[in-house]
Amino acid sequence: MSTARVMLTGFGGQGVVLAGHILGKAASISDNREATLIQAYGPEARGGATLVQVTISNEPILYPYIESADVVVSMSQEGFTKYAPALRKGGALLIEEDLVRLPDDYPNQHVFGIPATQLAAEAGRKMVANIVMLGFLCAVTGVVSRAALEETIRTSVPKGTEELNLGAFARGFTHGELLLVERRGRDSDAGGESCCS
Repeated sequence: MSTARVMLTGFGGQGVVLAGHILGKAASISDNREATLIQAYGPEARGGATLVQVTISNEPILYPYIESADVVVSMSQEGFTKYAPALRKGGALLIEEDLVRLPDDYPNQHVFGIPATQLAAEAGRKMVANIVMLGFLCAVTGVVSRAALEETIRTSVPKGTEELNLGAFARGFTHGELLLVERRGRDSDAGGESCCS
């Protein structure tokens, strides 16, 4: 898609803002596209709802605030409750499936779940769940290239944690790839199109 509007949500301390910065930086520097980032916090800096809005486009971005998102990434229940309603019809909802519970009647055609915190723990540290989610986002939506994100992660995370973070990214990416393969096998109508095109 020529323009992708992505909302990343979670609670303070999950690294949602860093994930947004990496996403925008990867798009603008490595993929040579335009990108903007807006961030907001809930009443509590740590534990309150956090929102990062990243717009990525092939054209100049005239308005950075997102009113209708193509992708919403929810890493907390409060983030889902507050910000998932901004997801446009046909957009993709990515959730931390161990922390977000969807209403029974929620349409699940474009919902993609990942146990990001569990995969992060398996990678070595729970605190890299945000990077696992970036890998998942990359695989499921393709809003930024894998190579761009990997290069940006390498230069954005604390020195000495590069391989830990790249391993976490790879786990998230692989989970996303496998999920898409499974869905295409179940749903012949997918036709190989992006979930949020």
